[in-house]
Amino acid sequence: MSATPHPFRRRRRTTRFLAAAAGVATVGALVAAMPASAGETGKKPGHQKPGRYQDVQLLSFNDLHGNLEPPAGSSGRVTELQPDGTSKTIDAGGVEYLATHLRQAREGNKYSVTAAGGDMVGASPLISGLFHDEPTIEALNKLDLDVTSVGNHEFDEGAKELGRLQKGGCHPTDGCYVEGKKFKGADFPYLAANVLDEKTKKPILKPYWVWKKNGVKVGFIGVTLEDTPGVVSAEGVKGLKFKDEVETINKYAKELEKQGVKSVVALIHEGGLPASAAYNYDCDSPGAGDGISGPIVDIAKKITPKVDALVTGHTHAAYACTINDPSGKPRMVTSAASFGRLYTDTTLTYDRWTGDIARTSVASANHVVTRTVPKATDMTELITKWNTLAAPIGNKPIGYISGDISNVGTESPIGDLIADAQLAYGKELDPETDLALMNPGGIRAPLTFAAKGAEGDGVVTYAEGFTVQPFANTVNLQNFTGAQLVQVLKEQVTGVNAASPKVLQISKGLTYTLDLTKTGADRVVADSVKLNGATIDPAATYRVATNSFLAGGGDGFTTLGQGTGDLVGDDDLAALEKYLLANSSATNPIAPPAADRITVVK
Repeated sequence: MSATPHPFRRRRRTTRFLAAAAGVATVGALVAAMPASAGETGKKPGHQKPGRYQDVQLLSFNDLHGNLEPPAGSSGRVTELQPDGTSKTIDAGGVEYLATHLRQAREGNKYSVTAAGGDMVGASPLISGLFHDEPTIEALNKLDLDVTSVGNHEFDEGAKELGRLQKGGCHPTDGCYVEGKKFKGADFPYLAANVLDEKTKKPILKPYWVWKKNGVKVGFIGVTLEDTPGVVSAEGVKGLKFKDEVETINKYAKELEKQGVKSVVALIHEGGLPASAAYNYDCDSPGAGDGISGPIVDIAKKITPKVDALVTGHTHAAYACTINDPSGKPRMVTSAASFGRLYTDTTLTYDRWTGDIARTSVASANHVVTRTVPKATDMTELITKWNTLAAPIGNKPIGYISGDISNVGTESPIGDLIADAQLAYGKELDPETDLALMNPGGIRAPLTFAAKGAEGDGVVTYAEGFTVQPFANTVNLQNFTGAQLVQVLKEQVTGVNAASPKVLQISKGLTYTLDLTKTGADRVVADSVKLNGATIDPAATYRVATNSFLAGGGDGFTTLGQGTGDLVGDDDLAALEKYLLANSSATNPIAPPAADRITVVK
């Protein structure tokens, strides 16, 4: 790595350095005639006694991932369906705008609560990730977030660090970032009902929280996906046990009921995949739940009817639709995409006589966090403060590109670039390295040609590289047989990846056909797998570069955890930086790769 190490060092990437266009369509609304209008009093002016029904505004979002500044490229846009059936894209996101939208949405709503569905931090851009995500917690405090579930990325640095984000205190290694100012932690509770300490068998954080106002009580239960250990490094979940989402939610819904809390919202960091990528797609149009697939469908169908609504996440998709509960009654399930591009506004009509939500009146819609509203000045000040601290590291040029290098597609241009960088670095470690494989989930953003700051168009800064690869995984080398290599490719579309394939990004020289018209392992056409034009020999040995997450069998690639001849190198961003510096200049920038190594049949 050519950069001078910064004094603040830590194990994560930050070990290496410190330094209206709202949605107009109401989706999935279950509007029915109410016995009386839902208002605060239901009485003539001057009378203070509340009426029977009270509308509670639930504002929610998920998967912010520390995106304080507007996300770049496609990560900072949403698709909107038009009345004529066409679609358009809208620039969206950035906490300066999210704060304004949420504050405007709350105006006139005395009964308003704001909740989130996990992954508020982790896989964050440099402005947050460099400082152990303290900036994001500060921003969420200013957003008046009331409660959130944990997500899998809340465990990227382990349970102790998550506890520090909740309770406050300066980092045990890096200390305090602002002299004389101790990090105070989150003003809101993180809920982790299904995350247990293996020794105590108790949740590591609060399992639930109750919002109360003038006799109205709504309970929130927070869980993350049970498979969190499969998508987080082993070190991050050491000493923890992750329980079944449904069993956990049903358990605590009963406990809340015993305490007299009959209105319950589940915050679940697990999600679904709607049939359309448009944020205002009506996924109820074919029938309740028909427009959405994925793990959340099965979960929602099993969660007790005591739960009145589900705020979800993890898949970074946008939806607001209904899925029937076990009693056959429709129940609202929402997700607000990711990166602060959307927020969901849900109306929960609370019945003061029963203490429950009148489920037939629940209405929900996603709204775009447009960038056409005024910026929230307190958020601008926060971003400026942290950017000033990060600037010496983040503004350093590490390469040059001739156009946008996208992260979109089964095989993406940025995926090819990263795999090529890891292959080149692998060959430095061992000239016998044959190929590199990169997990798509480890690629968090595109590289955009347009300058973000004063660096100039086409300049890739360290901050931009950090946003693409924020995990500080090492580049590891292992030996595999040709048969094992083909098996790895089959694991992209089988096992835990059968329903939602995770297609590895591959280095130059490796080619194959992925036939999505077939099912199971047959989707990988085995005899099409070639390296430099030669068919893979099942009995031959191949030297493969991967990141440490994949080398540990992460994302369901169990075969990658069975390699031999391990050699551990530097971190993956260092490999990308070295590759860009060696292969690009201001006068000879790198062109976006063609992304033509995998032949996809649909």
